[in-house]
Amino acid sequence: MNASWDILKVLSDPTRLRLLALVAREELSVAELQDILGMGQSRISSQLALLRQVNLVADRREGKKAFYSLRADLPAKTLALIKSAIDSVAELPIIGEDRDNLDRILLKRRRTQEQYFNLIAGRLGKNYCPGRSWEAIGHLALRLTPAIDIADLGAGEGLISQLLAHRARQVWCIDNSPRMVEVGTDLARRNGLGNLAYKLGDIEQVPLPDRSVDLAIFSQALHHAQRPQVAVNEAHRILRSGGQVLVLDLNEHTFEKARELYADVWLGFRESALHGFLKKAGFTKVEVTAVAKETTEPFFETLLASGVKSGRA
Repeated sequence: MNASWDILKVLSDPTRLRLLALVAREELSVAELQDILGMGQSRISSQLALLRQVNLVADRREGKKAFYSLRADLPAKTLALIKSAIDSVAELPIIGEDRDNLDRILLKRRRTQEQYFNLIAGRLGKNYCPGRSWEAIGHLALRLTPAIDIADLGAGEGLISQLLAHRARQVWCIDNSPRMVEVGTDLARRNGLGNLAYKLGDIEQVPLPDRSVDLAIFSQALHHAQRPQVAVNEAHRILRSGGQVLVLDLNEHTFEKARELYADVWLGFRESALHGFLKKAGFTKVEVTAVAKETTEPFFETLLASGVKSGRA
């Protein structure tokens, strides 16, 4: 059969075309393609096998990992055919999401490399130094808070907000537990924090006006939301133009007991899911990165996601 006919049949499948669009930009591992596309390993591997059969992609082994890229020696006619197919779907929303997820993966790669070299250069706690700890550094960083209006969504008793209020103009703590609101209000009063106020409310229906704050925070709160996307949409609504959202939450895990022990609705979120929540809400400059991992079971990993509300929003 004519080779061009075989290639046309291969390009007719949306998944294979999405894969080609990605590996045409960057050499990627199966695990990275899984993260970008949100698909299972077997499905991606089988589609890559078909692309190899018609000599469109090449694979390279690095230890146990296989990396895939568009073949460098493709004939000009074949290359033009692939480019035309990719260009024809370039404006589809799902292709845009793939591009965003690819950018996130590449940023993650760079950060992993940076972290490695930072460890070589020296790391916190390598040698004992009196008074140097992540807790102390956290307090120092919080003191850098500018005079802005902040919403701590799903704040609980508001530990972070109690610290932020020392420098912020106004801090609103939103929580759906009357007892948490009562305890937090009492703490604010006893600590003389007149700019720290607690409101009873749901993070999916925040009791604050549109464009009323400069920073919205979800600190280990989003996995308690019934509809995380709605909660992130609400953060976008209450932020002023140029405002920022910060999401600190668990990476996706399988510790089912968390539902019973901590009343968790979601067992964390994949990086791509957090990225998707922020992008769909309208945030720009979206970044998601792993910032901590526990050393004991169940080895919870913490992700930090951030995004900016553009001036046009």
